[in-house]
Amino acid sequence: MGFSILMLSMALVFNSIDVYKKELNRPVSEVEIVEVFNHSDWNVLLQQHVSEKGNVNYKGFKKDELKLKSYLTSLSKDMPNDSWSKDGKMAYWINAYNAFTIQLITNNYPISSIKDIENPWDIEFINLGDKTFSLNEIEHEILRKMNDPRIHFGIVCASVSCPKLQNAAFEVSNLDSKLNSATKEFLADPMRNNLTENSIEISKIFKWFAKDFKNEGSLIDFLNKYAEITISQNAKKSYKDYDWNLNE
Repeated sequence: MGFSILMLSMALVFNSIDVYKKELNRPVSEVEIVEVFNHSDWNVLLQQHVSEKGNVNYKGFKKDELKLKSYLTSLSKDMPNDSWSKDGKMAYWINAYNAFTIQLITNNYPISSIKDIENPWDIEFINLGDKTFSLNEIEHEILRKMNDPRIHFGIVCASVSCPKLQNAAFEVSNLDSKLNSATKEFLADPMRNNLTENSIEISKIFKWFAKDFKNEGSLIDFLNKYAEITISQNAKKSYKDYDWNLNE
């Protein structure tokens, strides 16, 4: 009897080890991704008021200001903490930047440009938890310090020459793919960038944040990672004029 119980116990132990080994070897695609924050309300607003091309219906957002404020309140009540993954934090802050930019515009609408507002990026109007932030603080003190230059194609400053505002929220489950697609789409848009093998006319984003795009090589190395063509390291470089008109 005792021998049988011993054999059964050993079988259970070995079975547990096998299960553990299989779990460790599961492909990443099969691992369940846990969303740390529910951005569904923001997702609904984006789908209702932002076109596929990124044109923003600020009048629509203004009519839905209670829904927007509800989402902003939810951001304030559940800020990132140390238990959140990097992707969870990044998705939170990108969405927060974009949502509060929308609020800034609708609070001052009608305007023709975000620059019609005095020092728009330095206004400390973003209340999250017990802290108050400006758009600049979110961008420079939080997002840029995550060392992923693709964030520049996720956050949008309400202007024509900015990357387009995505009409779906960033989530942990789609963050990497959405940042990749946003970067590729921005580079492929001739209104924002003109790229050839030996000459590039690029957005001033690459000038203002030049350091961010050299984390893993040169600017050309970064562009070649996401562009549809291969650009020469000796390509002539110039910058496009930046259109600050409202992206509506």
